[in-house]
Amino acid sequence: MASADIRKIIHVDMDAFYASVEQRDNFKLKDMPIAVGYDGKRGVIATASYEARHYGVRSALPTSTAKRLCPQLIVIAPRFDTYRAVSKQVKAIFSDYTDLIEPVALDEAYLDVTKNKQGIPTAWKTALAIRGRIFKETGLTASAGVSYNKFLAKTASDIKKPNGQYLITPEMGNIFIRKLPIAKFHGIGPVTAEKMHKLGIHTGADLETWSSGALQERFGKLGIWYYHIAHGDDNRPVEPNRERKSVSAETTFIEDVFDKDQVEESIKSLANEIWLWADKTEMHGRTVTIKIKWSDFGQSTRSRTSKLQITDSSEFLEIAIDLVNLIFPVRKGIRLIGVGMSNFDPIVSTTPTQVALDV
Repeated sequence: MASADIRKIIHVDMDAFYASVEQRDNFKLKDMPIAVGYDGKRGVIATASYEARHYGVRSALPTSTAKRLCPQLIVIAPRFDTYRAVSKQVKAIFSDYTDLIEPVALDEAYLDVTKNKQGIPTAWKTALAIRGRIFKETGLTASAGVSYNKFLAKTASDIKKPNGQYLITPEMGNIFIRKLPIAKFHGIGPVTAEKMHKLGIHTGADLETWSSGALQERFGKLGIWYYHIAHGDDNRPVEPNRERKSVSAETTFIEDVFDKDQVEESIKSLANEIWLWADKTEMHGRTVTIKIKWSDFGQSTRSRTSKLQITDSSEFLEIAIDLVNLIFPVRKGIRLIGVGMSNFDPIVSTTPTQVALDV
């Protein structure tokens, strides 16, 4: 790859964003184990402070589990209007350096700084400048990954957290990937990682030995993606206007399930995760879908589309539960249940917001 063709990509990720905002705005919470999320039996954690993470508290964890891990945990209801405002501040900072900004959520974004507005010669120094301004203007810290593609920049941003940055150069890329544990690959979740472990794939070096066809045979279309990232190939552009078509969450049961109450409990947890994402990204859809995989590996889906956006979490959950009720009673066990949202429309805010993006 000629040097002129090498892109300069930064992935910026705010550190424990929601929790850090709460600690910034309330000095009594500084250095305390806190979590932002919904309290109660079926609540889910959106993010946790680093003091709480010390106890194993993390995002998407049921609140009841988080409190068992950390009895002194302080759970705070999210203030999404505040987070959005800070997020716009951060995006305004990004805009001083490049127009190629792809927000992933309120708390993270990809930047293509191959040609940056400030004329800074390296992506490393650009990331330093951006992180310095974020701290100066918001009082919050951010971490960054710097590399020549989005996959490696995203991976790198986790390495020096919190309040650090890491560089993966083209010369380092393949060596880095070969040493990377498969569970650390962005886009490979616990279920896929476990499946790969059973196939003897534990690191990038193991994944690299598999052909595109063999991976596609076992993982479908995603197998092609796994093949490319194992070889350090990620040509995806930073897309400022990227549109997401849907979002989903699912869980696989240890044993086949026939009980409706157990399925409904899972639906409530999954719906909570989806709603946290919807609030975080300001994306609310009109269509709710549930997916069922049966004990014989067959698959069924049920969907319902509303005329207007679903902007209330209880309405979203009610529709998901109604769709589940359509499949009961069941004649065979349920192996997996999933919930999805699609048909997104932009929310029209009734209150003016000012400046920023988040990580």
